[in-house]
Amino acid sequence: MSGEILTLARIVSGAGEAEAALLSPLCQAARQRWEVRLRPGLTPEDCGAAFSCAAAFTAAADLAAGRSGGSVSAFTAGDISVKGRGAAEAAALAQGLRRTAEELMAPYAEAEDFCFKGVRG
Repeated sequence: MSGEILTLARIVSGAGEAEAALLSPLCQAARQRWEVRLRPGLTPEDCGAAFSCAAAFTAAADLAAGRSGGSVSAFTAGDISVKGRGAAEAAALAQGLRRTAEELMAPYAEAEDFCFKGVRG
């Protein structure tokens, strides 16, 4: 399953060979984060393709967030202009990827942002 997650993350993120060294551990970390959040009694295999896709989207989001720092967002040389993603665009992309991962895993994972506290009466 780890190889499938890495392959999907490469496709989603457009990562090249130079980024593979970073993407692989990001995929492992994403897989571990999703495994911890699985509802009791469920395994990654019980989630089908949703688990691999969610882990890949999470890793791609982490990579996108890391890409934004310190890069040149645009330059022009003669008649040719090249424009890359700025920090705000990278953050929006990462947020969208994370939201998609959450939606994919909603039937299988515990909500990350929910807390229930008892009140004594």
